[in-house]
Amino acid sequence: MKAICWAYTEDGRVCRKPATVLDPQRGFLVCQEHASNREQQNNTQTKQPIMSTTKTRTPPNGAVADASAPNENRTYRINPETEGKINDWIKAHSKNWAYIQAMPRDRLERTVVLNEVRQLERRQYVDTDVLQKIKNNPELMAAYDVLLKDVPADRRDEAILNMEREKWMNRRNQSQPQTQTQTRREGVRV
Repeated sequence: MKAICWAYTEDGRVCRKPATVLDPQRGFLVCQEHASNREQQNNTQTKQPIMSTTKTRTPPNGAVADASAPNENRTYRINPETEGKINDWIKAHSKNWAYIQAMPRDRLERTVVLNEVRQLERRQYVDTDVLQKIKNNPELMAAYDVLLKDVPADRRDEAILNMEREKWMNRRNQSQPQTQTQTRREGVRV
């Protein structure tokens, strides 16, 4: 199997030229052109973060760009713990990672949006189910009516859902064992 360069070209596609150099920052093989680009970047910038967090924001297909800030750069935060989880997943699922990297940018964007839509639909389904169960229980509904007597009628369902979520989170946090352990201080004893 011939190794290919997994770095992105200027137009946002995977390079796919024959790869000869392992780029430790990227974590995969790259062609000579991308390896030399990385070396030039390292030579011109004395202090560069491990991962570039500045990305130009382009509108998705069919969307109109915001006229007030057309070339606004966005800075993304890097969480080392999250990055570690992602890197572990990439190592464990190299075939899936190769598939994701080979996807065209517009398809990748649409996949992310689809995941957001599915998450929203899941949440709406759960919210509808929770509200239905509360409304079917007259005692519970009466208790919420007493608690929410000062809340406007059009905001009560939202308040009930927020209270149920908080109750669920408290139960979940109480049921999980404490993972933090206290370390004993060692010192000089007399």
